[in-house]
Amino acid sequence: MLRLVGLGKTYDDGTVAVRELDLDVGRGELVCLVGPSGCGKSTTLKMVNRLIEPTTGRILLDGQDVTGIDPHALRRTIGYVIQQVGLFPHQRVEANVMTVPLLLGDSRAAARERARELLALVGLDPDLYGSRYPHQLSGGQRQRVGVARALAADPPVLLMDEPFGAVDPVVRHRLQDEFRRLQRDLGKTVVMVTHDIDEAVRMGDRVAVFAEGGRLAQHGTPQELLAHPADDFVADFVGATKGLRRLSVTPIDEAHLEPLEGVSAGQLGAAIDIDSTLEDALALMLRDDKPMIGVRRGPRFLGVLTPAGVHAQLRASLSP
Repeated sequence: MLRLVGLGKTYDDGTVAVRELDLDVGRGELVCLVGPSGCGKSTTLKMVNRLIEPTTGRILLDGQDVTGIDPHALRRTIGYVIQQVGLFPHQRVEANVMTVPLLLGDSRAAARERARELLALVGLDPDLYGSRYPHQLSGGQRQRVGVARALAADPPVLLMDEPFGAVDPVVRHRLQDEFRRLQRDLGKTVVMVTHDIDEAVRMGDRVAVFAEGGRLAQHGTPQELLAHPADDFVADFVGATKGLRRLSVTPIDEAHLEPLEGVSAGQLGAAIDIDSTLEDALALMLRDDKPMIGVRRGPRFLGVLTPAGVHAQLRASLSP
């Protein structure tokens, strides 16, 4: 879907912002770019939609090299969400979302209908919020409007630069969950910049870790990143709590469940779905103060998960 080949940016003073980056993003994937400040994450994102022109390399979108087409036309077909949201303060919410469809030639009636559909999709009642101005919304609501506006032209690729960084932690967690659900439902290809490794491993299908000097240090699934850091830089960036982070990206494995026989009702906490993560399971054990929890697939009971089973699964996840 999106392929960066030898992409690089060197400024006139010799500063290398991005160094010969090769990166593939598959159709429908959410890839997080993460790393310390000044490592080239946002520069990479801005090169994709030509806000910054690359010094070297190619950007292929569905096989077409976009470095050779009009950048204004390109930006109208790539959704872009930034931390500050970037809504027009003098326009009402509905008008903000209508902006790109109108630029692309849609009628006002079609653009308005599209805006109302998208506001509802991101959880904002268009009858209630469409006539409000951005300053009348909370930070989380403005962020939702920003996502709706980015989706208004039905772009093949959505770029997001620190999209949830300006909201409080509780709202941020909820927005992450809601956006991940929305992204899966719509099948959008997303490249998201974040400085937060927890957000990266929670959100990303794959994670690209950038080092200083614009070098790509590692690119892989969250599980690969946490279990097998490519070098000392990645290991240090992931941090000493990478074992705990692995809980959030490791799904429950039926092979590590124990049978229900011999378990008393007092030992067993609430049941959890097999599609949940080990973090979800452990949190439920701690909440209910139980030594084990039931695991089900739909209405069918599969077995029980104990702390020993959690440990066994984490060890198994370290296998190459």
